[in-house]
Amino acid sequence: MALTSESAGAHAARAGSDRAGRSGVSTSGHSRGARNPRREARVVAVIFLAPTILLLVALVCYPIVYTIWLSLRSGDGTRFVGLDNYIEMFTSTQTRRAILNNVVWMVVAPTVVTILGLMFAVLTERVRRATVLKTILFMPMAISFLAAGVTFRLVYDENPERGLLNAIIVSAHDTFSPSSPYHGAGVRDGGAVTATGGGFQTAPVAVGEVVQFGMVGLPPDRVPAEATAAAAPPAGEGLRGVVWLDFTRGGGGEAGVIDSTERGLPGMTVEAIADGHVVATTETDATGRFAFTDLGFGEYVVRLPEANFAEPFNGLTWLGPSLITPALIVSYIWIWAGFAMVLITAGLAALPREALEAARVDGATEWQTFRRVTVPLVRPVLVVVFVTLTINVLKIFDLVYVLAPEASQDEANVVALEMYRVSFGGGLDYGLGSALAVLLFALVLPAMLYNIRRLRRDER
Repeated sequence: MALTSESAGAHAARAGSDRAGRSGVSTSGHSRGARNPRREARVVAVIFLAPTILLLVALVCYPIVYTIWLSLRSGDGTRFVGLDNYIEMFTSTQTRRAILNNVVWMVVAPTVVTILGLMFAVLTERVRRATVLKTILFMPMAISFLAAGVTFRLVYDENPERGLLNAIIVSAHDTFSPSSPYHGAGVRDGGAVTATGGGFQTAPVAVGEVVQFGMVGLPPDRVPAEATAAAAPPAGEGLRGVVWLDFTRGGGGEAGVIDSTERGLPGMTVEAIADGHVVATTETDATGRFAFTDLGFGEYVVRLPEANFAEPFNGLTWLGPSLITPALIVSYIWIWAGFAMVLITAGLAALPREALEAARVDGATEWQTFRRVTVPLVRPVLVVVFVTLTINVLKIFDLVYVLAPEASQDEANVVALEMYRVSFGGGLDYGLGSALAVLLFALVLPAMLYNIRRLRRDER
């Protein structure tokens, strides 16, 4: 009976083993048919990362390698020239000026924008209608650099009738120092009066004679409103004369003769000169007459000095060679100050209010609280803004290209603009242009690496 039971058990075990074998299940373990989670995770990661990696290689890695390779070849890419393009780049006056301008941009623009952004962020927290003010300050960021360049072309226009900035400056200047209405006026050729040093003077004349200055080239609408009909001076002691507009509307009249419809030029400064020195000064009246009554006997030169005919102050040539870079930086600050304000405002909103309140309770003034508490706490955000703007100004191109006139582009030149001008602006030197691109990449790389390192440190 016992043998029969053992035989039945062995038979059942063999039958179970046979069924397991037929079903594909190993009795030695489950490794053959079980899933591998790590392998599946790697496969999924590769599937999702493959498109990104392909785009990174195609759009970033390959262009960088190809640009470096192209920078070692001739302008048309047919010959290997080694480092010749880099030598030419650093010996070129244009490239040195572009690098110097980039340094000026790096030092001034990010610093000023960050400081203004901090000021705006703090002030907007303390005013009513802060949302409206923030919207106004941020609005320039919604404008493209092309539109901003066109806008500032109008702001910087040299003509005060079109340029807003020069209109303000000229108005303020003329308020304290009015310009002369007689600019552009002259005298008729062949007369006894000659031009000298921007003014006009007579030959030596004796006391008792009458001097006449018949002026031309002055639009009648620029004659002062108080001017009356010109008249020859009456006889009297000293040296006398008259200054008038020797022009009759509609024609007619006689040159060098005071006609009935011609008006005097009031407010004109007149000088009497003896032995090269000014001995007396007077002004013309509403009829244009003047008189030196206290001169001694002798001969004098009568002069209308240059100040009577000085051109009016028309403001500054903002887009000229001397001011083009500061003008460009101002326009850049106008665009990016709102961006800095928004980022710094977000940083201020995350500050612990307890620290600020504790400083005020301890007796700190608002300036001390700002300098010793707010700024240190918001410093990481300020660094982010500053580094981001530094990278941006190193690549500045479109604003310079649009806003700087062609006559001033050499003085406003930056590395990115020089790269474009060399490669596509007529020279078609792709080797030198690629070398400039490598230089630009090398300038931007330290700031990018610092930003990446800082982000990783923050994550840790």
